[in-house]
Amino acid sequence: MEDELSRIKAHQLMLENRERLHLTGVTDVDSFDETRVVVNTELGELTIGGSDLNILNLDTENGALTLEGQIVSLFYTETAAGGGLFSRLFK
Repeated sequence: MEDELSRIKAHQLMLENRERLHLTGVTDVDSFDETRVVVNTELGELTIGGSDLNILNLDTENGALTLEGQIVSLFYTETAAGGGLFSRLFK
């Protein structure tokens, strides 16, 4: 169980005034437009909802993403392909 956790990179989320979001642990950006950004993180898929969303910085090598706009929702889902964190932990 600890081997599984040690393979997972850190994932952090910092939201400033609901206008700027800094993420780490990003592995990929699935889709984006001005009302929704969908990213894959080390801990599942994250959907960011809002308006006037704009990606300021994307560094896939280091897993960092910064976006701005009016952020109204953050929603995590488990990824089906990897089975999610809990299914890997409880095999």
